[in-house]
Amino acid sequence: MYKYPFAIRLAGFDPDERPRLANALAKAPGDGPGYSCLLDDSLQDPDLVIANGDDLKAIASVLAAPPTALDPVIVIGGAVLEFPYPRLLRPLDLGSLYAIMADLLLRRAEAQAQLLARGLPLLTERRRKPRLDLDITDPADYLKRRKAPPTGAVLIIDKSEALRDHLDTLMGAGRMTITWTDSAATALRLCEETAVSLVLINTSTPVIDPYGLTAAIKGQPGGKRTAVVLLVGPGFHYHTARARAAGVRGMLDKPVADQHLVATLKKLLSLPL
Repeated sequence: MYKYPFAIRLAGFDPDERPRLANALAKAPGDGPGYSCLLDDSLQDPDLVIANGDDLKAIASVLAAPPTALDPVIVIGGAVLEFPYPRLLRPLDLGSLYAIMADLLLRRAEAQAQLLARGLPLLTERRRKPRLDLDITDPADYLKRRKAPPTGAVLIIDKSEALRDHLDTLMGAGRMTITWTDSAATALRLCEETAVSLVLINTSTPVIDPYGLTAAIKGQPGGKRTAVVLLVGPGFHYHTARARAAGVRGMLDKPVADQHLVATLKKLLSLPL
């Protein structure tokens, strides 16, 4: 029986260990949860993070917010430091890893159910950089860096209008301007002549080079503030280096669950969660 996989983010693992760990998660026992590892550029919020305890940047990232049942973390390695998370040492015991993951995801589901029962939102951390343990920055500097929230339209590049109509329903009909085209030339014209804050490019759209189109959009006057997100299907190879060079903000794997699509739009458009 097919099981929709939980999204796992692997943080701080080297190019040799990462694929081994991802392969082990993909082959998790059939009587438990299924798992799928997110690419580094994925904008989807993970269900669980597995961090390399020997990588200081990864640890700084997971320690940026206090541990909660809603954001479970497992640390692998890192025998020197103590972490407020379950930790497994190397060589890794996969049986223990599967058991801890299943337990943390069960606790997460219970915490989510309690929030929903109380009518509270499932808040997501918006911070893009780790908090500093000792921050002596002048608060006025932060005010200078703060930018006004984007107010432009959402432009969808796809082979049909179906996603535009679906997104309009999800976000609330008429709440925002959502436009659509299946033409690269029209997309560039719309971005040049109107205010566009977010572009969603379905990579399966015929005759569309998502990297080239992104670079063209970002190269227009005012294009630096336009966020471009790629919607990537199983048949498309997402090339991280090309995407980043072109200016892609990130990607979402298809099929995209409504909750992840809405959460991504709200983050990039600075809307209330």
